[in-house]
Amino acid sequence: MSERGSWLGWYFRSNLLMRILIGLVLGAIFGLIFREKILWVKPFGDVFVRLLKMIVMPVVIASLVVGAASIEPARLGRVGVKIIVLYLLTSAFAVTIGLIFGNLFNVGSGVNLANIGHGVVKKATAPSLVQTLLNIIPKNPFTAIVKGQVLPVIFFSIIFGIGIAILRDSSDERLKKSGETVFRFFDGSAEVIYKIVKWILEYAPIGVFALIAIVFAKEGAKAAGPLALVVLVVYLALITHVIITYGGLLKINGISPLKFFSKIKEASITAFVTRSSSGTLPVTMKVAEEQVGISKGVYSFTLPLGATINMDGTAIYQGICALFVANAVGVHLTIAQQITVIITAVLASIGTAGVPGAGAIMLLMVLSSIGLNLSENSPVALAYAMILGVDALLDMGRTSVNVTGDLTCTTVVAKSENELDLEVLNK
Repeated sequence: MSERGSWLGWYFRSNLLMRILIGLVLGAIFGLIFREKILWVKPFGDVFVRLLKMIVMPVVIASLVVGAASIEPARLGRVGVKIIVLYLLTSAFAVTIGLIFGNLFNVGSGVNLANIGHGVVKKATAPSLVQTLLNIIPKNPFTAIVKGQVLPVIFFSIIFGIGIAILRDSSDERLKKSGETVFRFFDGSAEVIYKIVKWILEYAPIGVFALIAIVFAKEGAKAAGPLALVVLVVYLALITHVIITYGGLLKINGISPLKFFSKIKEASITAFVTRSSSGTLPVTMKVAEEQVGISKGVYSFTLPLGATINMDGTAIYQGICALFVANAVGVHLTIAQQITVIITAVLASIGTAGVPGAGAIMLLMVLSSIGLNLSENSPVALAYAMILGVDALLDMGRTSVNVTGDLTCTTVVAKSENELDLEVLNK
């Protein structure tokens, strides 16, 4: 029986994000009304947490290997090197801005989840910066996978993906075929995992309802304020990044930021509505050529690459939300831990799929890197559920910034290569 024909057809036909938002609202209402009597829903929240934990490592490995393997070494000339460096630098700026705003507004501090539930928050030790960087390189990648050590797994996955990319580009037919076979395996695995993620997200409204009901049953109405604040802070950080980082880049290269942002508004608005960098790509390419005047030889490489590895809006979201979760569960993040957030968010951006909701899954990776692991009915799981409840609102803004960043970096690189038609841009 198909989903549409089943008695649950109305559930699957309705908009997922609306269902999650309704789950958040109903969870808050039921928690406030029934208080301790609603705690029987806890197992439904535990199921959701287990499903999320189950998928994190497979998502990390498959998506990062495919992301790194998709970068063709043959095309990594001056344009390739420039665009990758620019993408990674702007992502680092983005997550730094996110952390600055998160610290400035002390997001999550109004929520006291530390004593809710039986889960224990294990405070991560604060290694030195040198040790943090050394820990990125795994002694044994399989041990890192089993132990859920995110940064070493990210590092190994990227290196492995680059190795596949080199094999795929080899002149030796045997090596080329081997590389293509391995790539197809991971590409297929990634698609299967994305499908599983969609299934898990279908259950998300129920899981969010259960987890939020527990929060409001024990915290009361005071939990609503910090949730609204985190949405406001994310948007303030996104706007700041666009004005300072992108505007500054354009200004330095002699391009009027106001003129540029006016020219690309079609792509930015489409990204805001669709919440998908990949889905917006045809519009982004059309805008790059017809409105900005970028040559096809540049944007045909840089924009698809950006939709894969350049996620500035997502990086901002991850920085702020990591602080929200930490503060909500009573954990103070040290400078070293916040640097770890920056490193993880930048590296994770390479494998963040350009599809709706992908950033929320990657947030689990960032939280794990600083010792904030999900477990059933733990404070971390409750704080994460609060974020997931408003993720649709956050996803629109961060996707729009992701696409704006792709076009900004592409324009800067095109101008440096004399591949930008200024007459088109300025008319």
